[in-house]
Amino acid sequence: MATLSETYACTPTTERGRGILISGDSRSDSIAYCNGRSVIIRSLRSPLLDASVYADHSYPVTVARFSPNGEWVASADTSGTVRVWGRHGDRALKNEFRVLSGRIDDLQWSPDGQRIVASGDGKGKSFVRAFMWDSGTNVGEFDGHSRRVLSCDFKPTRPFRIVTCGEDFLVNFYEGPPFRFKLSLRDHSNFVNCVRFSPDGSKFISVSSDKKGLIYDGKSGEKMGELSGEGGHKGSIYAVSWSPDSKKVLTVSADKSAKVWDIMDGGNGRLNKTLACPGSGGLDDMLVGCLWQNDHLVTVSLGGTFTVFSASDPDKIPLSFSGHMKSVTALDAFLQDGQKVILSSSYDGVIVRWMQGIGYAGRLERKDNSQIKCFAVVEEEIVASGFDNKVWRIPLRGDQCGDAECIDIGAQPKDVSLALKSPALALVSTEAGVVILRGPKVMSTIKFGYPVTASVVSPDGSEAIVGGQDGKLHIYSIAGDTLTEDTVLEKHRGAISVIRYSPDASMFASGDVNREAVVWDRVTREVKLKNMLYHTARINCLAWSPDSTKVATGSLDTCVIVYEVDKPASSRITIKGAHLGGVYGLAFSDESCVVSSGEDACVRVWRLTQ
Repeated sequence: MATLSETYACTPTTERGRGILISGDSRSDSIAYCNGRSVIIRSLRSPLLDASVYADHSYPVTVARFSPNGEWVASADTSGTVRVWGRHGDRALKNEFRVLSGRIDDLQWSPDGQRIVASGDGKGKSFVRAFMWDSGTNVGEFDGHSRRVLSCDFKPTRPFRIVTCGEDFLVNFYEGPPFRFKLSLRDHSNFVNCVRFSPDGSKFISVSSDKKGLIYDGKSGEKMGELSGEGGHKGSIYAVSWSPDSKKVLTVSADKSAKVWDIMDGGNGRLNKTLACPGSGGLDDMLVGCLWQNDHLVTVSLGGTFTVFSASDPDKIPLSFSGHMKSVTALDAFLQDGQKVILSSSYDGVIVRWMQGIGYAGRLERKDNSQIKCFAVVEEEIVASGFDNKVWRIPLRGDQCGDAECIDIGAQPKDVSLALKSPALALVSTEAGVVILRGPKVMSTIKFGYPVTASVVSPDGSEAIVGGQDGKLHIYSIAGDTLTEDTVLEKHRGAISVIRYSPDASMFASGDVNREAVVWDRVTREVKLKNMLYHTARINCLAWSPDSTKVATGSLDTCVIVYEVDKPASSRITIKGAHLGGVYGLAFSDESCVVSSGEDACVRVWRLTQ
C-alpha cells in the first residue's frame, strides 16, 4: 500500500490588480488559502511540510474561512456556491448553498458561528447575502451596492453589525439581525478592496485603491480618522489585518511594501514600521494579501511568495517560502551531496527545488522565464523545452541556474530525453521526427514518415525508441548522428504518450493514450509485464524505481499505479485521487518513495509499503 508522506503545497492563485484573502485560525496557528479548485490549509508552526488540501469544489475556489471554534471551514467559489465542511477527519460536508448568482469574493462567520455573510458579483442581482449556516435561511436584506462587492465583515461583538465595500467606491453599514441598511460611507475615490472590524469590535478599517485607509466607529459607522499620509503607501492598498489587541493594523500594497500602523484611541493611524519584504523589486513582488495572526505577520506577493515576519521582533530575518501556482508538468528527483532533491516545473516557466524531509528549498531563477513543456535533469544540468521551438540547456550550480544555452530546433518539441551516461547527447522529438543534440549543437534532424508522439534515448546513447500516433514503437540504433531502424513493436492500441528505459537499461516501459502500459525486455523485445490496464484515462507519465524492480504510471484519471515487474499486474498498488485534474509528473526518490505532481500545482511524496 501507499501512504502520503509529504505534501509540497501550491501557492495561492493571484491576479494583478486584485487582493487575495488569507484566513487564519489562531488556536491551531493555521492559515487557509485557495488555488484552483483546492483549499490549502497550512500550519505556521511548520509551513514547509505541514499542509493539507480540500478538493471537493466543482469550480475555482475564491475564499475559505475557519469557523470561530476552528472545527468547520466555509469555502466559496466562482459559481456563487458556499460549502461548509468539517476540518478534521474525512472532511464531511455539512451543507452546500447557492448564495449568489456570480463569483463570491469574501465571506465571514458571525462570532457565535451561527451565521455567514458572503459578498461578490451578483450579476445585476444581490451582491451580498447573510444566512444561517445550518439551514441557509436569509437573515436580512442588503441594499445599497450597485457593483461587485469585494469584501465584507461581521462585527465580532454584540450588537452585531455587517460592513461591506466594493467597486462602487462605497462602504456600507448594516444593523441587525435581521440585517437592514443603515448608511453608506462615500469617503473613498476608487475601488474599496478590503474592510475589517477590529477584534474588540470598537472600530473597522477600509482600504482602497485610492491609497487611503479610513477608520470608522464599529457601533455607529461614523468616520473617526485615517492612516497618516506621512510614510503612507504609494500604490493601491489591497488588504488589511488587525493585531489581536486591536491597537495596530498591517497593510499591503501594489507599491511592494507592507506597513504596520499604530491606531490611536481617536481613530487616526500613525506609521510604526515598514517591513522589508525580500524580492528583486519586479512585478511579482507586489503584495496582494496579508494576515496578522498571533505573533506572525504574513504577506503574500503577486508571484505567490509567502513572507512570515515576527510581530514581536519585526527586524528578525523573515521566513520566505513559495511553490507552484500553475499545473506542474514535469518532475525529476536525484541525489545532490547526499540529499534527496526534487525539481519540478510548471508550465508558466517556474522551476522549484524541494528537499525531501525539508520541503521548499527555493526557486531556480532563469534569465529567460519562458514556458516549460517538458524537461530532463542530470545532476549538473537541466534540458528544458517549451512552446517556442527552442530547447534550453541550463547549467545547475547547487541551488542556482547558470547562463542557459538556447538551441532552435525549428519545430515545437514534444519530448526531451538525455543519455544519462553521456548527458551531452539529447534526443528531442517533434511532430515530424527527432532532433539529435550534442551539447549546444544540432547534430542531425531526422524526419519520419509517421507522426511522432514520444521518444527516449538509452542511458548509454546507443539506442532510441520512438513512439508514433499509430501506437507502434520504432527502435533505432544510433551511430554518430544517424538512426538505423532495427525493429517495430506492436502491442498498443492508442498513440504512445510516454516511453522510459529502466535504470539498469535491461527493460523499457511504454504508455499510451488508451490507458495501457507495457513493460518490455530490451534484449528479446518480448513483453515482460502485460495487462497493465487499470487506469481509466490516458497515461501521462511513467517512472522507474532506482533498482529497476518497480514502474509507476500517472494518468489523467488522477491516479498513480505502481507495479512490480516480477509480479502480475493485478498485484499493483493504486493511489487514488493523487492529484485533482490529473497526474503529469512522476519520479522515484528511492526504492520505496514515489514523487508525483499534477494539475493541482502540488507535489506529493508517497511511501510504498508491502
